[in-house]
Amino acid sequence: MLPELFDHPDQNVRASSKGLTLELCRWIGKEPVKSILFEKMRDTMKKELEAELANVSGIAKPTRKIRSEQEKELEEEAVPETTGASTSEVAVPDAPMEIDEYDLVDPVDILTPLEKSGFWDGVKATKWSERRDAVAELTKLASTKKIAPGDFNEVSRTLKKLVTDVNLAVAVEATQAIGNLAKGLRTHFSGNSRNLLPVLLEKLKEKKPTMSEALTQTLEAMHKSGCIALLDVIEDVRVAVKNKVPLVRSLTLNWVAFCIETSNKATVLKLHKEYVPICMECLNDSTPDVRDSSFSVLTAIAKMVGMKPLERSLEKLDDVRKKKLSDMIGSATDTVLSSGTVPTSSSGAATSAREVTDSSTMRRSAASMLSGKKPIHAAAPAKKSGPAKSTAKKTDGGPQSKASAAPEIEDVEPSEMSLEEIEERLNSVVKTETISQLKSTVWKERLEAIGMLKQDVENLTELDKSAELLVRLLCAVPGWNEKNVQVQQQVIEVITYIASTVKKFPKRCVVLCLLGISERVADIKTRAPAMKCLTAFCEAVGPGFVFERLYKIMKEHKNPKVLSEGILWMVSAVEDFGTSNLKLKDIIDFCKDTGLQSSAAATRNSTIKLIGMLHKFVGPDIKGFLSDVKPALLSALDAEYEKNPFEGAAAPPKRTVRALDTASSTSAASSDGLPREDISSKITPALLKNLGSPDWKLRLESIEAVNKIVEEAHKRIQPTGTVDLFTALRGRLNDSNKNLVMATLSSIGVLASAMGPSVEKSSKGILADVLKCIGDNKKHMRECTLTALDSWVAATQLDKMVPYIAVALGDQKSGSEGRKDLFDWLSKHVSKMSDPAEALPLLKPSASSLMDKSSEVRKAAETFMNEVLKICGQAAVAKNLRDLPSPTMAIVAERLKLSSVHEGISDSVKTVTTSMSLPSKGGLKNIKPGLNDRSSNVGKAASQRGVPARASVTMISSQDSLQSQALFNIKDSNKVGQHQVLQLAKLYIEFLYLYLYLIVQEDRERRVLVRKFKFEEPRREQIDELKVDLFKHFREDVSLRLWNSDFKRQIDGIELLQKVGIGNIRTYSCAVNCAT
Repeated sequence: MLPELFDHPDQNVRASSKGLTLELCRWIGKEPVKSILFEKMRDTMKKELEAELANVSGIAKPTRKIRSEQEKELEEEAVPETTGASTSEVAVPDAPMEIDEYDLVDPVDILTPLEKSGFWDGVKATKWSERRDAVAELTKLASTKKIAPGDFNEVSRTLKKLVTDVNLAVAVEATQAIGNLAKGLRTHFSGNSRNLLPVLLEKLKEKKPTMSEALTQTLEAMHKSGCIALLDVIEDVRVAVKNKVPLVRSLTLNWVAFCIETSNKATVLKLHKEYVPICMECLNDSTPDVRDSSFSVLTAIAKMVGMKPLERSLEKLDDVRKKKLSDMIGSATDTVLSSGTVPTSSSGAATSAREVTDSSTMRRSAASMLSGKKPIHAAAPAKKSGPAKSTAKKTDGGPQSKASAAPEIEDVEPSEMSLEEIEERLNSVVKTETISQLKSTVWKERLEAIGMLKQDVENLTELDKSAELLVRLLCAVPGWNEKNVQVQQQVIEVITYIASTVKKFPKRCVVLCLLGISERVADIKTRAPAMKCLTAFCEAVGPGFVFERLYKIMKEHKNPKVLSEGILWMVSAVEDFGTSNLKLKDIIDFCKDTGLQSSAAATRNSTIKLIGMLHKFVGPDIKGFLSDVKPALLSALDAEYEKNPFEGAAAPPKRTVRALDTASSTSAASSDGLPREDISSKITPALLKNLGSPDWKLRLESIEAVNKIVEEAHKRIQPTGTVDLFTALRGRLNDSNKNLVMATLSSIGVLASAMGPSVEKSSKGILADVLKCIGDNKKHMRECTLTALDSWVAATQLDKMVPYIAVALGDQKSGSEGRKDLFDWLSKHVSKMSDPAEALPLLKPSASSLMDKSSEVRKAAETFMNEVLKICGQAAVAKNLRDLPSPTMAIVAERLKLSSVHEGISDSVKTVTTSMSLPSKGGLKNIKPGLNDRSSNVGKAASQRGVPARASVTMISSQDSLQSQALFNIKDSNKVGQHQVLQLAKLYIEFLYLYLYLIVQEDRERRVLVRKFKFEEPRREQIDELKVDLFKHFREDVSLRLWNSDFKRQIDGIELLQKVGIGNIRTYSCAVNCAT
């Protein structure tokens, strides 16, 4: 907007736009504004702004805040009340909000102009200058700040070849182009960056300064932009540091040091275990530059996470190297201190205290909110001891202090500790004689000592303080190399007791014991106690941590029994703890890459049992991750699936984890376990464009490409980036090519199955368009639609689909065959609904379908409504159908046999019979109108319209009654039985009720000037049924006259009825209409 206003003809508008630009500089900084807006200004305005920008200083802060920020501000004001003067001494000024210029600019599409520039022809040219110019054009296009995502795979493959070009200028230009693409695409270029990294690291052997500088800048840009994470490229780095060219080794380590320095502490904590051994190996390199680079990496790690992770490795170094490393770390620390930044390693306590204070000022705990008390904040170290100390003492250990404390990251890697130090620290817990006997070479003395130690441990009242030391002692003496089985069993039992008794068992202890315990599992003599010990570890620290550590141990161990028996223990662990605390992707990869690939049959069988147990908790979705397994193994897996059918929530875990992190348990509960892949990078603009191509072949290829993308993701995808895909697929549902429509329906079903419940939000109502396909006259099309609906209902449940289905049932374009198929489909699935009341909105369109011209639709609708009646009950159905029109309500009551409607009709009958003194009143007391009689609808209509009962109505004489009986065919009544006579009597009484009703209607019509009637045209089958009923109950000559094609004969029949008092021609026609 602003660039257009810079040249506005109104001077006031130009001045206001200039003022807004200056204000933006105060809020987001001068450089972002200059880079985005200055190039679009006239030179005069640019000079004016640059002059005024010199006066802009500092960063603006908001003067008003939203309510949530106001609450935070009130909590910050409460901090001095609890922390005293010490808090103000260590208060850290608010850091200015950093604005990423990348988020402010619009993405630019460079693929289209790249194709027009002749890039593809240029890179294939034989002349090096033409190749350089083609790549230079790409470098220029990619220099934009933000590049629109697209399919850059072919571009990356081309650049990969050009980086190794024999001409140095071409190679340099290609390297710079990669760096620009990394800056502009950022995470969208991560996959391509991984493929390009080995080539770039190999190219570091080039000694030319231009090439070396270009490579360094590109590698740094790839890491800064988030294209590459050190955790993902460990193998590439390992290969590079073993390169025969020293320059490659040293520059690779320099790049690793740069990446560590620009990473956060949490990332370095994850990767230091992998990179420290690499650097320690490189310290022995014959080239000084490589050794120096390795020292730089170790220094960067120490600066980020402290010296503790390096202690174990540094013990292997000689004094000279130790001194050099300590000097480098010391100089780095001094540099950081002089620059005003406190390093993590040297002032961890101060930093953690500050983080606790900051985090506590940002939010109040739930306990403090409910109690109305002020939250207790963790106070920083102070010189004076004032009221803050007393406050802290009073509330120490309370829930508020726990809530305000920041969660600590547990160090799971055990540090080295000598046996002498362990003995010294356990001096007050374990007797010296016991430890001496544990060291004895006589197995009986060791067995006696371990028994004494077991008794001492069981008698300890404060076992938590000594738990880790006791475990370290047992790992040292008698140790895991103990040969006597009885001693081994006793050692395992003591460790199991400690793990199951202490309140918090350190993960370091699990790491210390896991290798030895896994080896004991492989031995049949110690297998049972060892498996029990592993289960105790899972209860103490969670099965996820134990599994993660066991993967590596079992993979690398030489004894195949360790792998096979370890997997068998995993089967029992999954059965006991379930899968909520496990990373299913890791365990599936372990089974595929290690267990099923093993040459040992016992290992493969154990793995098959483990996968079968996972199927019990996860379900059939796990099969998608194992589709590339050998056919023989697949058949064995299918047999195991049958032994362990999916139970889901019906299979609760038998055991629970005592010390489970709240965050991990919450995330585990919120997810469905199996991983889902992000396919947004594969949904390229070209794919979306081809879905709307005028060429049907391109459209078909694009639909097949969507299916392939889902298949490659193991049919488990995230909803990210799928909104545009569903929009494009919606257009294909209206395709003129019916084969493409069926393919689209299949793809939509696949996407719904792969995405799960989130498909409802991402699809943007595409279900309505899917349901329109049910009206197609081709059976195959309708079957495809129903298949897509099956996938949809499995993903989202029928409750969420009801609004769309209700519209489809009422749409006449759906066709009779389509509505019939849809009713049949609903009848199968409605009983599976979690909340049956959600099906009630489907009753009204279903009731309308009971009057459909097609008998198949009526039958299917009746079946569906009976299913709803079973699960919802008569009361709910009758209440939902209360406002239906009378004719429709009568048919619904008759078809569904609703007792509530029947009672309504009976009441109206009783009201009328009470007002009329019929001769057969006593005999008809126990007769109720049957629901199968169509004439009973008239009683319902009369009761709904409120027919008044009149005692003064002219009664039909006995003689007329006898004449009317003569018209009925009852001469063979003894043959037809009592039931037929009752039916005839009821029909006669209904006609009398009609007579009374029509008299009342005549009286009303006299008072109303204008009266509009709407009669629904009777269907053919209704007329045929009425004809059969009249022939059954009327005399034959009367029936023939009434149904004769000659209207004169019809008049003769009506006159016969008129003689017995039924009424005139208009009255009888109304009676016939009401009876139908």
